[in-house]
Amino acid sequence: MIDRRRFLGMAAGAGATLALTPELLRALGVQQPGGKLMQRAIPSTGEMLPVIGVARGPVQNNARLAHLVKMADPSSEAYAMLKAVVKTMADNGGRVLDSSDPEAQQVTGMIAGDLGIQNKIFWSAGLPVQLRQGAPAPDAAAVKAQLDAVFTRLKVSKIDLMTIQASNPYFVSTALPTVLSVVKEAKKEGRIRHIAVSELPTPNNPYATLLSIMRNEPIDFIGVPHYHMANRSAEETLLPLAQERKLGVMVYMPFNVSRLFQRVGTRPLPEWAADFDAKTWAQFFLKYIVSHPAVTVVLPGTSNAAHMLDNLGGGIGRLPNEATRKRMVELVDSFPP
Repeated sequence: MIDRRRFLGMAAGAGATLALTPELLRALGVQQPGGKLMQRAIPSTGEMLPVIGVARGPVQNNARLAHLVKMADPSSEAYAMLKAVVKTMADNGGRVLDSSDPEAQQVTGMIAGDLGIQNKIFWSAGLPVQLRQGAPAPDAAAVKAQLDAVFTRLKVSKIDLMTIQASNPYFVSTALPTVLSVVKEAKKEGRIRHIAVSELPTPNNPYATLLSIMRNEPIDFIGVPHYHMANRSAEETLLPLAQERKLGVMVYMPFNVSRLFQRVGTRPLPEWAADFDAKTWAQFFLKYIVSHPAVTVVLPGTSNAAHMLDNLGGGIGRLPNEATRKRMVELVDSFPP
């Protein structure tokens, strides 16, 4: 079985228009997922969502920003690669496409238009309202302008889920009430269907702001970055409260930004992974998250269509039970960090 990093290098060498034919996939050792992608209900509405989607963002450095700018050129290899990812997701039962940055929103809007699938996507977007320490809080008109810009970039008239990032303490204390008010008004108008709030965990007091918002605001979803097998703090308070409050849960960065793959290295997948239909380490990691009853959808980020196909297998077939989940944790915890 070829590993993800080797396939990425081979795919890049073959060109961005590489077709994921069954013959090519078999030759490279990439297994196509068999069966149907499972779905979970959004607690507030009962609408069913496929449990695996794809996310673009956030911009973390200048190199990533430059890559996203290249993606905005439809003639570029980067654009073709991401287009293949979105098509692979849509062709195999996925619907949830998340983009948090303006650059990513522009590209995903273009790609969905090229593929003619704007009305088939469950559009999840981040509201990029940023506020530096000491800067004046934006008024409602400024927030609405930024919200309108998201619709323009995605080229849609309705967004299924809008996420507010509440990790910046200064933003939370000065701007969050205004931002929430604008987004709630847009939901009343029918432009937004669901509201989510997300927060990056901190070592000393993980999810403190998000837990408060969950208890006091009428939201539909929470976004949970960095919930993965090496960081399970969300299982202690956040996910149980989401179940109690009947909130959907979207999980981002389930591979710890590829660090989980680095930890397993060349180790073979344990034979007992077949008991819950995991054929690769990616599916092993994803099935651990999907098997938590609070989780609605998991959104790995990838620019490789074969990885997208592999990820979809994390939502197909059997899932580990509680005893197996503990066994999975013990295995991963035994690997050197």
